[in-house]
Amino acid sequence: MSASTEATAEPTTLEAAITTCVRAFYDKGLADPLLGPIFSAIPELDHHLDIIANFWSKSLLGTDRYQGHPFAVHINLPVEPEHFARWVELFTQSAREYLPTAQAEEAIAKATHMSQCFQGGLFPFTGADGKPSRLPPH
Repeated sequence: MSASTEATAEPTTLEAAITTCVRAFYDKGLADPLLGPIFSAIPELDHHLDIIANFWSKSLLGTDRYQGHPFAVHINLPVEPEHFARWVELFTQSAREYLPTAQAEEAIAKATHMSQCFQGGLFPFTGADGKPSRLPPH
Protein backbone atom coordinates (compact mmCIF):
# COMPACT_ATOMS: atom_id res chain seq x y z
CA MET A 1 0.00 0.00 0.00
CA SER A 2 1.31 3.42 -0.83
CA ALA A 3 1.00 6.50 1.33
CA SER A 4 -0.51 8.14 -1.73
CA THR A 5 -3.70 6.20 -0.99
CA GLU A 6 -5.83 9.02 0.38
CA ALA A 7 -8.98 7.12 1.26
CA THR A 8 -9.19 5.27 4.54
CA ALA A 9 -8.39 1.63 3.95
CA GLU A 10 -10.69 -1.16 5.01
CA PRO A 11 -9.64 -2.72 8.32
CA THR A 12 -8.25 -5.93 6.78
CA THR A 13 -6.25 -3.93 4.24
CA LEU A 14 -5.01 -1.61 6.97
CA GLU A 15 -4.05 -4.57 9.20
CA ALA A 16 -1.88 -5.93 6.37
CA ALA A 17 -0.35 -2.48 5.84
CA ILE A 18 0.42 -2.18 9.57
CA THR A 19 2.19 -5.55 9.56
CA THR A 20 4.19 -4.59 6.47
CA CYS A 21 5.06 -1.19 7.97
CA VAL A 22 6.24 -2.71 11.25
CA ARG A 23 8.40 -5.30 9.49
CA ALA A 24 9.88 -2.68 7.15
CA PHE A 25 10.62 -0.38 10.08
CA TYR A 26 12.41 -3.14 11.98
CA ASP A 27 14.36 -4.12 8.86
CA LYS A 28 15.54 -0.50 8.63
CA GLY A 29 16.31 -0.44 12.35
CA LEU A 30 18.28 -3.68 12.19
CA ALA A 31 20.37 -2.30 9.31
CA ASP A 32 20.93 1.07 10.99
CA PRO A 33 24.34 1.63 12.64
CA LEU A 34 22.81 3.39 15.66
CA LEU A 35 19.66 1.30 16.21
CA GLY A 36 20.91 -2.03 14.88
CA PRO A 37 22.64 -3.17 18.08
CA ILE A 38 19.51 -2.48 20.13
CA PHE A 39 17.10 -4.01 17.62
CA SER A 40 19.26 -7.10 17.10
CA ALA A 41 19.23 -7.81 20.85
CA ILE A 42 15.43 -8.27 20.86
CA PRO A 43 14.72 -11.87 21.82
CA GLU A 44 12.14 -13.70 19.70
CA LEU A 45 11.97 -10.93 17.11
CA ASP A 46 9.03 -12.38 15.16
CA HIS A 47 6.95 -12.55 18.33
CA HIS A 48 7.99 -8.99 19.16
CA LEU A 49 6.93 -7.79 15.70
CA ASP A 50 3.50 -9.36 16.24
CA ILE A 51 3.19 -7.44 19.52
CA ILE A 52 4.20 -4.18 17.82
CA ALA A 53 1.70 -4.78 15.00
CA ASN A 54 -0.97 -5.38 17.65
CA PHE A 55 -0.01 -2.08 19.32
CA TRP A 56 -0.46 -0.19 16.06
CA SER A 57 -3.69 -2.06 15.31
CA LYS A 58 -5.06 -0.87 18.64
CA SER A 59 -3.77 2.66 18.05
CA LEU A 60 -5.05 3.03 14.49
CA LEU A 61 -8.09 0.74 14.43
CA GLY A 62 -9.16 0.53 18.07
CA THR A 63 -8.71 -3.25 18.27
CA ASP A 64 -8.10 -4.82 21.67
CA ARG A 65 -5.23 -7.14 20.79
CA TYR A 66 -2.60 -5.08 22.59
CA GLN A 67 -2.86 -4.83 26.36
CA GLY A 68 0.70 -3.98 27.31
CA HIS A 69 2.53 -0.99 28.71
CA PRO A 70 5.22 0.07 26.25
CA PHE A 71 7.17 2.37 28.55
CA ALA A 72 7.96 -0.33 31.12
CA VAL A 73 9.52 -2.53 28.43
CA HIS A 74 11.95 0.22 27.45
CA ILE A 75 13.17 1.32 30.89
CA ASN A 76 16.30 -0.83 31.00
CA LEU A 77 17.34 -0.55 27.36
CA PRO A 78 20.72 1.06 26.66
CA VAL A 79 19.21 4.00 24.80
CA GLU A 80 20.12 7.65 24.65
CA PRO A 81 18.15 10.61 23.24
CA GLU A 82 19.79 10.26 19.82
CA HIS A 83 18.30 6.77 19.54
CA PHE A 84 14.83 8.26 19.78
CA ALA A 85 15.47 10.82 17.07
CA ARG A 86 16.64 8.08 14.71
CA TRP A 87 13.75 5.81 15.73
CA VAL A 88 11.22 8.52 14.82
CA GLU A 89 13.05 9.22 11.55
CA LEU A 90 12.98 5.57 10.42
CA PHE A 91 9.43 5.05 11.67
CA THR A 92 8.27 8.13 9.76
CA GLN A 93 9.84 6.80 6.56
CA SER A 94 8.17 3.40 7.01
CA ALA A 95 4.76 4.80 7.93
CA ARG A 96 4.73 7.10 4.90
CA GLU A 97 5.82 4.23 2.65
CA TYR A 98 3.31 1.62 3.79
CA LEU A 99 0.30 3.23 5.46
CA PRO A 100 -2.45 5.33 3.90
CA THR A 101 -1.74 9.03 4.40
CA ALA A 102 -4.24 9.63 7.21
CA GLN A 103 -3.11 6.62 9.22
CA ALA A 104 0.55 7.32 8.50
CA GLU A 105 0.27 10.84 9.89
CA GLU A 106 -1.70 9.57 12.91
CA ALA A 107 0.94 6.91 13.60
CA ILE A 108 3.80 9.41 13.16
CA ALA A 109 2.13 11.82 15.59
CA LYS A 110 1.69 9.03 18.15
CA ALA A 111 5.26 7.77 17.68
CA THR A 112 6.62 11.31 18.08
CA HIS A 113 4.56 11.83 21.23
CA MET A 114 5.69 8.46 22.63
CA SER A 115 9.30 9.36 21.90
CA GLN A 116 8.94 12.61 23.83
CA CYS A 117 7.19 10.89 26.75
CA PHE A 118 9.71 8.05 26.89
CA GLN A 119 12.59 10.51 26.90
CA GLY A 120 10.95 12.52 29.68
CA GLY A 121 10.58 9.36 31.73
CA LEU A 122 13.99 7.89 30.96
CA PHE A 123 15.98 11.13 31.19
CA PRO A 124 14.23 13.21 33.86
CA PHE A 125 17.34 15.20 34.74
CA THR A 126 19.70 17.55 32.98
CA GLY A 127 23.34 16.69 33.45
CA ALA A 128 26.08 19.17 34.24
CA ASP A 129 26.83 19.17 30.50
CA GLY A 130 23.28 20.37 29.77
CA LYS A 131 22.26 17.08 28.15
CA PRO A 132 19.34 14.87 29.24
CA SER A 133 20.41 12.43 31.93
CA ARG A 134 19.06 9.45 33.85
CA LEU A 135 20.87 10.69 36.95
CA PRO A 136 20.74 14.01 38.77
CA PRO A 137 23.79 16.24 38.33
CA HIS A 138 26.47 15.81 40.96
